[in-house]
Amino acid sequence: MKRNKEDNERQRKRVCILGSTGSIGTQALQVIESHADLFEAYVLTANTQADLLIQQARQFQPCCVVIADESRYDYVREALSDEPIQVYAGADALCQVVQMEPVDIVLTALVGFSGLRPTISAIKARKPIALANKETLVVAGELITRLCIENNVPILPVDSEHSAIFQSLMGECSPIEKIILTASGGPFRTFSHEQLRSVTPAMALKHPNWDMGAKITIDSASMMNKGFEVIEARWLFDVAPQQIQVVVHPQSIIHSAVEFQDGAVKAQLGMPDMRVPIQLALSYPERLPSDFPRIDWWQMKDLTFERPDVEKFRCLQMAYEAIRLGGNAACVVNAANEVANLAFRQEKCAFLQMAEVIEQSLQRVPHIESPSLEDYLACDAETRRVALEMINS
Repeated sequence: MKRNKEDNERQRKRVCILGSTGSIGTQALQVIESHADLFEAYVLTANTQADLLIQQARQFQPCCVVIADESRYDYVREALSDEPIQVYAGADALCQVVQMEPVDIVLTALVGFSGLRPTISAIKARKPIALANKETLVVAGELITRLCIENNVPILPVDSEHSAIFQSLMGECSPIEKIILTASGGPFRTFSHEQLRSVTPAMALKHPNWDMGAKITIDSASMMNKGFEVIEARWLFDVAPQQIQVVVHPQSIIHSAVEFQDGAVKAQLGMPDMRVPIQLALSYPERLPSDFPRIDWWQMKDLTFERPDVEKFRCLQMAYEAIRLGGNAACVVNAANEVANLAFRQEKCAFLQMAEVIEQSLQRVPHIESPSLEDYLACDAETRRVALEMINS
C-alpha cells in the first residue's frame, strides 16, 4: 500500500505557481485542489501578500514558498517555522525556484514586467510554461520565442482569448488566415469621449464580466489589455499584425476564433471563467472533468459584435504601432502603461491621460532595433523614469 501511494505521488504533476496570491494564482489552486490526485502545488510565490501566502502554504504544503518583498521574509519564515516548508525571499529566488528539478510545469501568473526574468529562467531550465503573464511576450516576444525554440519548451496560453485560439488550432495543420481576438469592450464601451474624461478608478475597477486583479481590470477598461493580447498573439501564433482582428463582443461567450484560408471559422465558447483555461494548460493534452458553470443555451438571447473604437481607446492602436516599430517599442509601451496605470489608481493621472503618457514615452525613449535582455531591462527602467516625470509634471 505504501508503494502505491509513492507511485501516485510521483505521477502527480508538480506545479510552480509564480504569483499564487493573485487572481490567476488563487484560481489555479482551486483547480489543483479539485484534482489533488493529479496535481501538486510544489512552489508558491507572492509579491507582498504575506498572510495569504502563509495561509496557502499551510493548506497546500508546498516544498517551498517565496516572498518577493524581502522585508516580509522574517514574518513569513517565523509563521511557517512549524511546517516542513522552505522559505525564500527576493527576485533572485523567483528565478531559482523555477529551476528546481522536481518542478514539472511553471504557471507564470505574476503581474507586469516582473514576470520576465523568472520566465526566462524557467525556459532555460526546460520547464513547460503555462503563461498568464502576457507582459513577458509583450516586452520580449522575439527573445522568448527564440529561447523556447532553442530549449524545446512549449508555452501553453492561460489567457482566455489565447487559450481559445490554441484550442481552435488543435488538430489543424492549415495556415491561419486571420485570428479573431474578442474583447468585452470593458465598462466604458458606450461612453463618449467627454464621459471618459470623468472616469474614476472606482468606476474602472468594475469589469462587467471578468473577475481580475486591479491592474489588469484597469488595462481592460482602457483596452490596453487587448492591445497586449494582440502583441502576445503575434508571437504565440506567429502571425502578422494585419492577421489579428479585434472584435468587441460584450457577452464574452466567444473567447476568440480562427479563420482559415477556406473561409471556415473555428471558435471556442464558454462562460467567463478563468479556471477553464488554467485547468487545460495544466492538464494538456487531456481535458479533465469539472463542475465549472456551463452555457445555458436557452438563456443565450443575443451574441453581438462591434468594431473597436481606436479613437476613444487609443491604447489599442498603440499596441499595433509597437508591433510595427518592433525592437524595444512594446517594452516602452508596457513600462509606460504600468506607471500610468498605477498613477491612475492612485488618482494622480486621469483616465485619458494614460494613453498620452504611453504615446509620449514611445516618442521620447530611444528605439533599439535588436535589444538584448540587458537592453530590455535598461529600457524598462528608462521608460518608467520618463513616464513618471511626465505624470509628476
